[in-house]
Amino acid sequence: MGRRKLSGPAAKMRGGNAREAPAQGEPGRIDAAPERVEMPRFPLFVSAERPDLLERACTAGADAVVIDFEDSVPPESKAGVRRIPQSALPVQRSIPLYLRINGVGTAWHRDDVAFARVAGFDGVILPKAETAAQVAALRETLGERQRIIALVETVQGLSQVEQIAQIADRLALGSIDLCEDLGCAHTRLALLPLRSRVVQAARLARRPAPLDGVSISIEDAALITDEAMHACELGFGGKCLIHPAQFAPVWAGFQAEPEDLDWARNVIVAEGGRIEIGEEAEPLQSPVASRARRMLNRSKPLPCGSITGSE
Repeated sequence: MGRRKLSGPAAKMRGGNAREAPAQGEPGRIDAAPERVEMPRFPLFVSAERPDLLERACTAGADAVVIDFEDSVPPESKAGVRRIPQSALPVQRSIPLYLRINGVGTAWHRDDVAFARVAGFDGVILPKAETAAQVAALRETLGERQRIIALVETVQGLSQVEQIAQIADRLALGSIDLCEDLGCAHTRLALLPLRSRVVQAARLARRPAPLDGVSISIEDAALITDEAMHACELGFGGKCLIHPAQFAPVWAGFQAEPEDLDWARNVIVAEGGRIEIGEEAEPLQSPVASRARRMLNRSKPLPCGSITGSE
């Protein structure tokens, strides 16, 4: 499948206004892919203040890179990071590029959205999504081609998560900010009803299983894998990453055991069905076969070149 490539400096924002979108292949645009790419399961966030890390991030094993304009960028730098150097990304890359913009109501939101539209990212992550109307407004500006992942990380957003899920392409849970907003501990017990509600909302809206929030640890691979396994058990379809070293242990946490994979293959054969890989594959009639298909979908080989240690 063809992917986009960065063909020049990303769209410059001057005086708070976005210039007109350049034509395909002109400097300042990430060339559009011929078709929409599959939704990411393990997106890796990279601060827009560190463009020197983007090339490495694109080869770390994650299935998407998210350039972060929000939490990792101080207020005085938020306008300046919209200038992405031409050399920051490989000329050819095999994974989609997303942009986490600043939230609705901030001084930078409007220009970030304009930048995302002009530069032609594969998708946008909306932080602190709190209403379906916010997501709908973003959709109206971006159009249907760019995916929208709504990050639920406030009590208000959680209270509207069922409606948000109907508009967004995927949900993601911002567990750290949500616990801070609730004033509760960031523990599995405290997060259990919150995580379950997000998973249920995605299912009711017939959206892909949501993404779990980041693991704080970077070096403790066993802990990271255990947290990923917990998220998988609750019905999450992936997990956000903040460091390349997290990919391999997170990936491992979402894999089924070999004996479970054997069971799943036997179920598919017994049902007389064809194994279809991908989130949009049609489920087989039997719920047991559907479970087997999901298990096979999420158990794929570790990508070559993935970083397996804390480098």
